[in-house]
Amino acid sequence: MTTILDKILEKKKDQIEEMLKENLQKKNIQITRPSLFEVMYQNNHLQVISEIKRASPSKGLIAEGVNPSEQATAYYQAGAACISVLTDTPFFKGTFSDLEEVAQTVPIPILCKDFVIHPIQIDYAKNAGSSVVLLIVAALSEEELAKLYSYAKDQGLEVLMEVHDVEELKRALQLDAKLIGVNNRDLRTFEVDLARTEEIASIFPFHEERVLISESGIWTSEDASKVAGYGASGVLVGESLMRSGDIKNAISSLQVKRGVIAK
Repeated sequence: MTTILDKILEKKKDQIEEMLKENLQKKNIQITRPSLFEVMYQNNHLQVISEIKRASPSKGLIAEGVNPSEQATAYYQAGAACISVLTDTPFFKGTFSDLEEVAQTVPIPILCKDFVIHPIQIDYAKNAGSSVVLLIVAALSEEELAKLYSYAKDQGLEVLMEVHDVEELKRALQLDAKLIGVNNRDLRTFEVDLARTEEIASIFPFHEERVLISESGIWTSEDASKVAGYGASGVLVGESLMRSGDIKNAISSLQVKRGVIAK
């Protein structure tokens, strides 16, 4: 049975073919943004990665006409620790132009959120000003994951490695990943369950210098308190912020004290 992730990855191959034809001229960008790991690791309150998300396969159009620069400014002024920019076009309506616009607007860490399966995507991310790239364990073989992780690190980028279950966490730890995100959304079915964070947190090596980030399904301060109680240092939030009429209060409500579980 073909899953949503399968469809996305198949379409991604077509996008990569076009990217390879364009003969990207690499820019000599010296990244001077703060380290996302350090921002997450040293803070006593839950940190928010605020996402610019125009659309998704499960929800359709969310904010197709959003101005990336204005949204990024609002996120930054509201205290976001990092801004995530979706650059997948067919399913999420994002572009590397969105990423570049955001990178030129704010000084905090910038995450390129995409389904990375080829080094050229990492080149494009860095060229656009990203300081962090996402690697999804479920989308890659062990060999592919290792090669892309090494390549991104060699480019001076941080890597947020996304897992969904215990086996994927083990693969991430084998590569000594420092930033590990738990996607509460199953990319095969797109169903969301915060129990994914609880499951991963139960065996996460918090005694080592690693950061756990809970992704997807975070809407309220109760959700934030729940994952903070599990041990998460941060949350990645897109749809709820894109639909929010008050970004400052929405982000503030998620910046709960770490280690406090909602009653």
